[in-house]
Amino acid sequence: MQHPIIWAEVDLEDIAHNVRELRRITSPDSRLMAVVKANAYGHGLIEVAGKALESGAQALGVARASEGIELRKAGFDAPILVFSYTPPNMAGELVEFDLTQTVYSYKTANALSAAASSFGKKIRVHLKVDTGMGRLGVLPDCFHASQSSRGVDNAVHEVELIARLKNLEINGIYTHFASADSPDKSYTENQLAIFINFIKQLKNAGMEFSVKHAANSAAVIDMPETHLDMVRTGISIYGLYTSDNVDRSRINLKPAMELKARIIHLKKVPAGFKVSYGITYETQKATTIATVPIGYADGFSRLLSSRGHMLVCGRKAPIIGRVCMDMTMLDVGDIPEISLEDEVVIFGKQGDASITVDEIASSINTINYEIISAIADRVPRIYLS
Repeated sequence: MQHPIIWAEVDLEDIAHNVRELRRITSPDSRLMAVVKANAYGHGLIEVAGKALESGAQALGVARASEGIELRKAGFDAPILVFSYTPPNMAGELVEFDLTQTVYSYKTANALSAAASSFGKKIRVHLKVDTGMGRLGVLPDCFHASQSSRGVDNAVHEVELIARLKNLEINGIYTHFASADSPDKSYTENQLAIFINFIKQLKNAGMEFSVKHAANSAAVIDMPETHLDMVRTGISIYGLYTSDNVDRSRINLKPAMELKARIIHLKKVPAGFKVSYGITYETQKATTIATVPIGYADGFSRLLSSRGHMLVCGRKAPIIGRVCMDMTMLDVGDIPEISLEDEVVIFGKQGDASITVDEIASSINTINYEIISAIADRVPRIYLS
């Protein structure tokens, strides 16, 4: 195969290493879910799912039913949980492809159950509880000053109504932490307490769940008390930490992806030469400009215009001018040995030098999740193993 001019290298052995490390620090009685939504955070849905299951994961998590369907069509038979909303008109697909759907209100659960009535099989669901994330979930009564405006008497009763729906089978319950990667764990501890208390209230009302889960990557690393029956590991599978505040001494993660391209043009220019759209950059001295075939349509943020570096010949070359849709320019005047089609590393290692995803994220005030998950499908993935 001809080598592309831009590509992402994904080391599946690093994925395997990270899953084994996460399995090592996860409570023995807890199952491990590999979260592979968003094309496995940009790493490749099918390839990562296979390697994660082979390496110790026992379930898969996706954001949308379409991702779960793709996994089933690829032959995976592990449990798959859909985190987000699935329209009732897709009830047949949930049944056909044996996907477990998240439900988080009586109204949406009732609509799903009604739509499933003609298929002769119940849809498996996990109940989502909002303990302080403010996104999706049944809201426990401790958050309500008044019950008068609610469609049901209280949160426990709402779950009872969901549990009575003929075409749904609740076999799990979960919540999501908002700040488990913060140095102050008090908010997360309170979320866990609310969740455990709500589970006790449901048990007192005659409802029990075979799978209870709460821990995300940060909680898996820092808070073993949150592991419960299952943990959900996302960013950590890909070798990245949720923040600088988690205890990195507990686990050794390896970044699994490097993003690379080739120089497609070199030109010598004088001092005072304007570069890229808006002519926002001007050379201070005679230099050489290298054009690299990566732009914001590839997921390389326009916020990196005249900010940050790429690696060429084992050295850092500054980005100059605005990032274009398909191309970005570098000042390589201090790298005389450079040649056309030389490899450029956008993030990863080259020789003794490196640029990390975290460095790039920090430079534009975002998070590593966004940098990797934004890499477009048009960037080929090359798998190493």
